[in-house]
Amino acid sequence: MSNFNLADASERRRFFRIDDAINLYYKVVDEQDVIAASKMSDDVLNNCSLVTALDMLDQESRMLMFRVEKNEPEIAEYLKTLDSKINLLAQAVMRQGKDFSEGNVFNTNISASGLAIEIEHSIEVGEYLEIKLLLTSCIAVILVYGRVVYCKENDHKNASMPYQVGIDYINLNDQDREILIKHIVKRQMQQIREQKAS
Repeated sequence: MSNFNLADASERRRFFRIDDAINLYYKVVDEQDVIAASKMSDDVLNNCSLVTALDMLDQESRMLMFRVEKNEPEIAEYLKTLDSKINLLAQAVMRQGKDFSEGNVFNTNISASGLAIEIEHSIEVGEYLEIKLLLTSCIAVILVYGRVVYCKENDHKNASMPYQVGIDYINLNDQDREILIKHIVKRQMQQIREQKAS
């Protein structure tokens, strides 16, 4: 039996889920790989995405920016321009990841506690996965580990793949969970606008 803290059913229900098409890469890994990853140091760029680190710094700078805007509006405009450049660079770095391509877009049901994806080949329940998620709405690549909780034949009428696999995240850090929540909220708002437009 694994030692990992998996969210229980009531905890999982706390998180909102959406259907989305997400560019992701996954591979089956050994439980020892997951244990080693969970014992990594607190080095921010080892444990979370570049955008998560930038987001943490952005939160710290907001109060300073408020004061600068009040006293020096021209300097504030310049700093905002620099911030936009940094975001564009982060996006360019993120898109260079060798694991992502147009062929890696999966129909996904995603929340901040786990995800279900449509896949081509079945995976055994209990297997561990390393998953890289490209979240374009937040300019983020998140590396997560998960455990397969079910794998079944896909019965969705518009299914593009024969199997659907459900995955619970393992030891997801708070910063990456916040990025996932932000992505889910942004995509939900976008989907609502698209429905209204059509």
